Amino acid sequence: MSARRIRADVEFLADDLLEGREAATRGHDLAARYVATVLEAAGYAPGADDGTYFQQVPFIESTPTATSMRLAVGGTTTDVPLPDQGMVGASASQPSVEVTAAVVFVGFGVTAPEFGYDDYAGLDVKGKIVALLYNAPSRLPSEPRAHYASTDHKLRNAADHGAVAVVTMLGPDDVKRFPWEQVKAYFGRPTLTWANTDGTPGPTERRLKAVAYLSPEGSARLFAGSSLTFDQAVEAGRKGAPGGAALAATLTMTSATSHKRVTSPNVVGVLKGSDPSLSATSVVLTAHLDHIGVRPAGEGDRINNGAYDNATGSAILLEVARALAGQPVAPKRSVVVVLVTAEEKGLLGSDYFARNPVKAAGRMVANVNLDMPVFMAASSDIVAFGSENSTLDAVVRKAAAEFGYTLSPDPMPAENIFVRSDQYSLVKQGVPAVYLMPGFTAKDPNVNGQQVFGGFLASHYHKPSDDLSLPMDLPAVERFTRANLAIARAIADDPVEPRWKPGNFFGKMFGKSTN
Repeated sequence: MSARRIRADVEFLADDLLEGREAATRGHDLAARYVATVLEAAGYAPGADDGTYFQQVPFIESTPTATSMRLAVGGTTTDVPLPDQGMVGASASQPSVEVTAAVVFVGFGVTAPEFGYDDYAGLDVKGKIVALLYNAPSRLPSEPRAHYASTDHKLRNAADHGAVAVVTMLGPDDVKRFPWEQVKAYFGRPTLTWANTDGTPGPTERRLKAVAYLSPEGSARLFAGSSLTFDQAVEAGRKGAPGGAALAATLTMTSATSHKRVTSPNVVGVLKGSDPSLSATSVVLTAHLDHIGVRPAGEGDRINNGAYDNATGSAILLEVARALAGQPVAPKRSVVVVLVTAEEKGLLGSDYFARNPVKAAGRMVANVNLDMPVFMAASSDIVAFGSENSTLDAVVRKAAAEFGYTLSPDPMPAENIFVRSDQYSLVKQGVPAVYLMPGFTAKDPNVNGQQVFGGFLASHYHKPSDDLSLPMDLPAVERFTRANLAIARAIADDPVEPRWKPGNFFGKMFGKSTN
């Protein structure tokens, strides 16, 4: 185990040469070649079905060429300025789209029967455009809340209720975490969707004609002429009971989109299990290799190197892979290492892998994921998102204790981290999973770990400054990596595969069985 080797991998992956490793670019292809070479040198067999290390993901790249949004209230029609107050998404399936409909406010747009919650209760949204608040009610438990806050749930739920389009409204609290100036930087940029074998878009909700976002200023205009104001809706949302109502507005949204086909690889290596009775099952270890590429305009440094996000997670995964392959006896179950693409585009590479697993993976019994572990200060705790949902909880607790860590709950439930990283793609296919990151309790009592991480999010996350100049505590990196190795090995050697806990929310929703 070598923290210096991890650092060396980070230095290559976060170098300017790779131009921010955006999916379907030369920089990401270079990174993929590099990690495939590392896996080959460590003794991993090619894992893709074509006999290579590269599971090529077919994408539809959709570039908006023209978009508009017009608001009609009480006989007066005005344009919503784009991107200053809103953005209309590109269509992955249609070259042009136009939709005009009355607007209904539907709270968070969440239907959670397990918790007796339904924003659509008593509302008729058939043929309407629904406007909904970002996130989900805070009264829901952290990880179910994250699930119900996810875009795929909200879009599917809106379509199930008969809506024709969805507008997500960002409130004052949301733009503190995701400033609109950063959001609108994506205006006009291409989006990706993986494609089915027949060429149609895979994970999109095709029943909806349009999807859009509004800034707080744009959202306030949507409530003009109605008995409810946007500020009142936001405040009710903070209290967990936003309600819903038909608004006075009629909204027209248009988009024109150009399309082209591109590919980007998931890198897959396989270490065959040593137990004949268990080697047909696998533990899948994941980290996303991609980042967000080059900022299209502006002065100064425009390369988003992604040193912590997620060159560091990828490098730790490579070191765990080396260590597993270098042990005298291979793990009993097979280990499948996947450096996924297009996480930054919406978990697309992992979603494709989870729905189209390589044959060499056999039956996947667990996933351990790494994403943006930050080591600007050493931590005395670990956060294991998702571990409490399954028997992985005991494995993680044992390994954490072995390396002197305490286990902490989700420190940022409002961020919905559980559904924003790649383990969620495996969870949705019924695979128990855990996402590991250093916690916020610093080893040094004079350091506020939460402030350190918060400072990283505010100043460096998805910015060119997430680069090799940031400090990295190498002893903390090595300790965390050893804990990851212990967790992976313990899962792979256990003759009893991980199971969802009885009655668990995700087990009931996605599990192949709920034992």
